[in-house]
Amino acid sequence: MRVVAGVDLGGTAINYTLVSPQEQFLIEGLCEHPARSKEGPEVCLQQIIDGLKRAVEQVGLCDADVAVAGLDTPGPASAAGVLSAEGSTNFVHRDWGGFDIRGNLAARMGIPVTYLNDGNAGALWGHFNIFGTNRDATSITVVIGTGLGGGVIIDGRDVKGRKGFGGELGHVLLPYQNIRGIAGLIPECNCGRIGDLESVCSLTAIEKSFLPFFLPRYPDHELGKLANLGNMQQAAKLVRGLAQKGDPMCQEIFRVQAHALGIFFDEMINTFDPDALVVGGGAIETSEEFQRWFVGEIHAGMPPQREEQADIPIYIMPNGDTAGARGAAIEALQYARQNGLL
Repeated sequence: MRVVAGVDLGGTAINYTLVSPQEQFLIEGLCEHPARSKEGPEVCLQQIIDGLKRAVEQVGLCDADVAVAGLDTPGPASAAGVLSAEGSTNFVHRDWGGFDIRGNLAARMGIPVTYLNDGNAGALWGHFNIFGTNRDATSITVVIGTGLGGGVIIDGRDVKGRKGFGGELGHVLLPYQNIRGIAGLIPECNCGRIGDLESVCSLTAIEKSFLPFFLPRYPDHELGKLANLGNMQQAAKLVRGLAQKGDPMCQEIFRVQAHALGIFFDEMINTFDPDALVVGGGAIETSEEFQRWFVGEIHAGMPPQREEQADIPIYIMPNGDTAGARGAAIEALQYARQNGLL
C-alpha cells in the first residue's frame, strides 16, 4: 500500500504519522524518535530517516511504500523550507543557518518532500478534522502554547505568504485595552511588540505579564511563594491546572486570554468571513467542561456580530500533541494527489 508520511521536527523529538490514500491515519498517538537537532543538519536528517523507517515498520510497511513525506518545523523559515540565516531557538548549530532542510531531506530520501512551519501544519490539521481534504472552506486556527502559533486556511489551502510568514497570527496587534480587568497592564511580546495576540494569550504571557500583574491583587495566593522565590516560570505552568479547579485568580487569567481571542477572532471574521474558528494547543488540553467554559468566554469577549456571521462555530482542536505531524501529512497527501503519486 502506498502512503504519505507526516514528519514533525521539534527541538528534541521527531513525531511521525502515516496516512493512506483514503485519508486514514495509520498511527494513533505519538510515534517519536530523538531529533538531535543541536548536533547539526547531518545528524538530524539521518535521525529523521531512521525514525521514519521505524514508523513504517511499526505498521507493517517499508520505506518504498512512502510516496511523499510532509515535513514541518518551527520557524523562522521560508515557504520552501530554507531556515533563517540567523538560526532559531530549535536550530542553534551554526550549520543550520540558511539551510534548505526540505530540499536536502528530499535529496536524501529520494522522494518529494513538502514543507510547512509548525503553526501552519497545526492549522491544516485543525481544518482537516472539520472539513476533510475535499471541501472548499476557510478556517482560522490559533495554537496556544509557550508562544502562539496558528494559520489561515482559505478554500482548503494553507496561506504561506510571499516569504513563508503567512499565518503569523501571534504578532497581530490587538486593542487589548478593551479587555476588562487589565487596566494599566502593558503586555510586551518577546518580538518587542506591545499588545499583540501572543503577548496576552500564551504561557509566556502568563509568566511575563499576567502573574506579575495579578499576584499583587491576590497577596495570599499560593503561586506568590513560587514567584517570590524567582520561580515565575514554574508558577506559570501551574495556572492552567488551578484554573480548572476553580481558582479565582487563575480563572481570571484564562478569562483575559479568552477575551483577547474574542477580539482577535472578531478581526478575522471581518477579514475572512471564515467557515470555522479553531483553538488548539497545550493551554486548552483540559477537561471538556473547562474547554466549554473557555469557548464561552471567547464568545463573551467578542464584539456583537452581524446576524449573518453570529453562527460561525468555534472548535477545539483534537489530538493536539500530534497536530504538527498530521498537518504535514495532509499537505503531503494533497501534493501526492495533485501529482498522481498515489
